[in-house]
Amino acid sequence: MSYSRRPGMRPMSQINVVPYIDVMLVLLVIFMVTAPMMNPGRIDLPSVGKALAPPVAPLEVIIRKDSSLAVHDRSEPGEAHSIASAQLPAYVKRKQARHPGQPVVISADRNVRYEKVIAVMDVLQRLQVRKIGLLVKTR
Repeated sequence: MSYSRRPGMRPMSQINVVPYIDVMLVLLVIFMVTAPMMNPGRIDLPSVGKALAPPVAPLEVIIRKDSSLAVHDRSEPGEAHSIASAQLPAYVKRKQARHPGQPVVISADRNVRYEKVIAVMDVLQRLQVRKIGLLVKTR
């Protein structure tokens, strides 16, 4: 079985892209004509009973070099005032009763023993403070 070719007929080695361009132009025209006719959807959002309260500034527990404690409520104007270790639970409990979501941050001097920081964190966890953090200074 012989396969004969006519002279001058070679196999085509290129893709004819003209039909693809025609289809793309037709689609482009369809989208350009129909896009202005489309109405954007309306979303009915649910409503809430009361407005969300703004976040409260944190309560800062300061542990000084000599392991003494001080507290500074950043939501109220004023300076930090010293407090005894035995008074810390009552003070934090009173503040948490007024603002239940108020975070508490611990600011300790770099020379304070790690045990003292953990003891303060333990007191805060026993009082069921939800947000406890450590305050650090950036370099």
